[in-house]
Amino acid sequence: MNGADALISTLVANEVTACFANPGTSEMQFVAALDGVPAMRPVLCQFEGVATGAADGYGRIADRPACTLLHLGPGYGNGVANLHNARRAFTPIVNVIGDHATYHRQYDAPLNSDIATLVKPNSIWVKSADTPESVAAITAEAVAASYGPPGGPVSLILPADSAWLPAQGEPVIAQKPVRPAPAGSAIDGAAKAIKGAKKPVVLLGGQACRAEALKEAARLEAAGVTVYTDTFVARQPRGAGGYLPKKMQYFGEMALAELEGVDLMVFAGTTVPVAFFAYPNRPSVLAPEGCETLTVIERGEDAVAGLAALADALGAPKSGPVQSLALPDAGPTGKLTSYAVGASIARHMPEGAIICDDAVTSGAGVAANTATARPHEVLALTGGAIGIGLPLAIGAAVAAPDRKVLSLNGDGAAMYTIQALWTMARENLDITVVVFANYTYRILNVEMERTGAGKAGPSARKLLDLGGPDIDFVAVAKGLGLPAVSCSTGEEFEKAFAGAMAQRGPMFIEAKI
Repeated sequence: MNGADALISTLVANEVTACFANPGTSEMQFVAALDGVPAMRPVLCQFEGVATGAADGYGRIADRPACTLLHLGPGYGNGVANLHNARRAFTPIVNVIGDHATYHRQYDAPLNSDIATLVKPNSIWVKSADTPESVAAITAEAVAASYGPPGGPVSLILPADSAWLPAQGEPVIAQKPVRPAPAGSAIDGAAKAIKGAKKPVVLLGGQACRAEALKEAARLEAAGVTVYTDTFVARQPRGAGGYLPKKMQYFGEMALAELEGVDLMVFAGTTVPVAFFAYPNRPSVLAPEGCETLTVIERGEDAVAGLAALADALGAPKSGPVQSLALPDAGPTGKLTSYAVGASIARHMPEGAIICDDAVTSGAGVAANTATARPHEVLALTGGAIGIGLPLAIGAAVAAPDRKVLSLNGDGAAMYTIQALWTMARENLDITVVVFANYTYRILNVEMERTGAGKAGPSARKLLDLGGPDIDFVAVAKGLGLPAVSCSTGEEFEKAFAGAMAQRGPMFIEAKI
């Protein structure tokens, strides 16, 4: 056994059984060691941003970490955007980052970098296993740290000599942390404040948006309390049979208009909402002026227990409202729009499907139609760094091979990590990809005016327009190994999507809207 063997055997002993990888020379010992541990599934990704986004999708669905295998500092750097999203989603991920041999670092070879500094902003734990004897224990520590609570990416730096030198001992089992229940005083204080408020709101985030927690949150609504979720949630059930709270509006002025008159905001598994960006003469904090705020459940606390206790303290009914099943009677016709796409998705998406949403401005049409569709789950863009929809779907499909996965992407967002299509094809994952092709960064056209920068002129439009040439997404998808079709009418999309749902394996649909 060498250090690489010790690392992989310890990962598997702690139920880390998927590795999304883009390795290099310094990781060859890890790659070789995979042959001795068949329980670890290696998945090659042709860009590190795909590997990190896939690990995020896996962790959100499996509720346990996958590992990534990244090549030194530049390899990690290529994956940073989706690790930023994962950090905001509080997803457990173990990044294994190969490094030069400990004695080689001093020579500042071309790929040398300060890895510990590079990983720090998006890692909740960082250590380098500088001796082979330390690898197993540090690996177990990394796994435990990734769970938090509330969890997040960790970075284990593995020097090449620690991987190839002999290591002894058995795998080390991590001690998983347990979420504590919120303090009784916090529950009592929140209940008292809610009873004394004229227009109270409870805002949910993180674990408080999971199915069991939402059952308890529904009781709050039944007791007359308005319930919201964060704008972007890591994992949330939707559709028939479940409770669907309101969602905080993305645009700050719309959020504040909807919250007018609210005199109390109670946070459960989240913190005070803020505008995504600063705008001239507009507030950053999205709480009405004079509104009292308090936290009843911290991010790392048990939201299910906390919401149940709060509902009990308010004397809420034992159950609350749920969505009824309501599907569109007929498929869409005529010009294709995001709402027409949403209607087809609602009609044909099977129960238990997973939506990975990176559709940007087109996502509203799907969300509106699927609110009363068959029960499904949605993984959202938690950190705002587009390019996660395709990789997220890879991880979700590896974690739940028996569930249909739907990846929704803006055309600009899809191009960030288009290499993901190759991995979907190679692994034969049951993913249907929809790319909304409007050939523009539509959200940036909106934001340009909102920031006071004015309308885009000829030069500015060159940075906001995705045409000239239009991307041939069908050719790209086919070139990367996926069957692909382009749709420009409701009838065409209805046929393509129904067909994709009726078969297994990857499928690519371009929706020209």
